[in-house]
Amino acid sequence: MKNSMENIISLAKRRGFIYPGSELYGGLSGTWDYGPLGVELKNNIKQEWWRRFVRARSDVYGVDSAILMSSRVWEASGHVGNFSDPMIDCRKCKSRFRADALDIAKGCPQCGAKDFTDARPFNMMFKTNAGPVEDTASAVYLRPETAQGMFVNFKNVVDSFHPKLPFGIAQMGKAFRNEITPGNFIFRSREFEQMEIEYFVKEAEWERHFATWQSAMEEWLSFVGLAGKYSLREVPEGDRAHYSKRTIDIDFDFPFGREELYGLAYRTDFDLLNHSKASGHDLWYLDEETQEKIVPHVIEPTFGVDRTVLAVLVNAYAEEEVPSGDGAASDGRARDVRTVLKLPARLAPYTVAVFPLVQNKEQIAGRAREVYGLLKEWVAATWDGIGNIGKRYRRQDEIGTPWCVTVDYQSLEDDTVTIRDRDTMKQERLAVAELLGYIEKHIS
Repeated sequence: MKNSMENIISLAKRRGFIYPGSELYGGLSGTWDYGPLGVELKNNIKQEWWRRFVRARSDVYGVDSAILMSSRVWEASGHVGNFSDPMIDCRKCKSRFRADALDIAKGCPQCGAKDFTDARPFNMMFKTNAGPVEDTASAVYLRPETAQGMFVNFKNVVDSFHPKLPFGIAQMGKAFRNEITPGNFIFRSREFEQMEIEYFVKEAEWERHFATWQSAMEEWLSFVGLAGKYSLREVPEGDRAHYSKRTIDIDFDFPFGREELYGLAYRTDFDLLNHSKASGHDLWYLDEETQEKIVPHVIEPTFGVDRTVLAVLVNAYAEEEVPSGDGAASDGRARDVRTVLKLPARLAPYTVAVFPLVQNKEQIAGRAREVYGLLKEWVAATWDGIGNIGKRYRRQDEIGTPWCVTVDYQSLEDDTVTIRDRDTMKQERLAVAELLGYIEKHIS
């Protein structure tokens, strides 16, 4: 199997998963556009996450807060003063790098020089102005995380729904960070998407809830096909975010090395206390049993959408030697190499592809269109009538379609079709009326 970044980036662009941002004008560093298949994969991940962590639970409430937020929010949260990376410049070529990601002894990656400036903090928030006047009073920031939108709506959710502790607020959405050195495809970009939960608990119970959420995150990793493909790393105090008392990073082995995929943090009461002080509003919770007013502590599971997409693609990508065509192997037979994305069926952009065996036979093509229309009402189906059957199979393998249905001459006689499995390449003959049941059974 070859899953180098070059192969994955090439497939992603060629097959319409991910394109470079602003490519028509030479591109914009650290930005990426999701194409027709990429947006389906990403949306499937997001929808399954929302179903699992919000809709299937009675203790988590969803919000969708504004991307533009008052500068006071970020002052209170500590981001204005603390949300920075150490930056260093090469004096010769003027290139800039993150100091903590550069081996100075090896010299500048661009020109080889070993003459650098001292490291200095670089705040990563994008700043702009709201309204026609550009002054301090109109300054706003694009959010660098989705978390603060949930904290500033804590009181609104409590007043509207009167939840009992423990409970959570969840959000999916864009975040923006002016990364010094974006790179590794969609792993580190300046515009990205997060799925986060702020789970509010009593201080005495935080360790139990931390462990529960760690288990929930690991179950999610199994669901997206990454069971056994990750490692847990306890983040030492000096490397934790300014708000965290404990953090576990969930790392994945990307082609460019082992890097953070998700994070689980114990944010204590840092955010609610700071927002209470800065805003003048009491963000406490009334315990109905004890009548005690408390400021809840927070467990924060954070899932990166784009990093999930990348990890799923890396894990699914395979190049396999197979017999020419899709028949059984035999000694001395010519062999091909097929590229396949073995995506979990629930995440694949298309669940099923429908083919007519031949395009120039009106009855076959017409019946295939009818089967396609039937399936499309219930699952994500695509039509593929270009090239011979072998090429269509290879094309659907490469984009991760779990099943291919072919309508042929026999279909006109007994209303059966062949259904081919992406991973095994085995084919079965089924009645058209059995197709949906077959797919529903295997997709679950």
